[in-house]
Amino acid sequence: MKILILGGGNMGMTYAQSFLRSRIVTPDNLMILCRTYEKANQLSQTHEGRFFSDPRHCVPEADLHILAVKPQDSGKLFGEISELVQPGQVFLSIMAGVRMATIAQALGAEKIIRAMPNLPAQIGAGVTAFTSTDQVTRIELVMVQNLLSTTGKTIYVEREEMIDASTAISGSGPAYVYFFMNAMMEAAKQMGFSASEAELLASQTFTGAVDLYNKADLSCENWIAKVASKGGTTEAALGVWREKSLHEDIIAGANAALERARALGR
Repeated sequence: MKILILGGGNMGMTYAQSFLRSRIVTPDNLMILCRTYEKANQLSQTHEGRFFSDPRHCVPEADLHILAVKPQDSGKLFGEISELVQPGQVFLSIMAGVRMATIAQALGAEKIIRAMPNLPAQIGAGVTAFTSTDQVTRIELVMVQNLLSTTGKTIYVEREEMIDASTAISGSGPAYVYFFMNAMMEAAKQMGFSASEAELLASQTFTGAVDLYNKADLSCENWIAKVASKGGTTEAALGVWREKSLHEDIIAGANAALERARALGR
């Protein structure tokens, strides 16, 4: 199987390195299409695989194409490769908001898979939701799931609109975590901790709390109850956040991300 990654940016190269590291594909069968010759040449000096700047030299050859450019660049990419698409080729898109019908119409392709990875895929700890058109065979779907699984967990969803929902939760989610972590660090520094101490306290608290959650069959509410004793410090903090409707604001923010994902698709 020959794989072409269209886009040599962060996510494109994350996939390239992950595929090679897992030995699911050989360097000879992995191609990366970059925007410029200079970029292709630069990456070829430090990474395995075959690098191109001219789509004519790689698009017709690939069995699986991974569309890894920014959504706003999709129209330009489609215009450059549409005449090169061959019957039966599979297209896996990780572009936020770009619908499968849009890809199918622009490229004249039938076998479309749409996925939404997130940033921790860079260290093999990501989560990717994906779906597909009916023309994708079960064998092709399993093949793509195996590829996606090299970067973390995967979840298949039947309805495409759930990809927009996963964009709002897991795709954008790391930024939500960093936003909250940053606030915790700022609070710690205001309390007198150094920047490095504040970073350690906040980051390790998040890591430990998530690990603990994953290793026991308890809900978030159960864990909160274990930490928050009546009249204690935790209850004081939670009381402020509940008074300010932080819980509802977080949900509202996630829904704003969902609406933006839908807008991108339109």
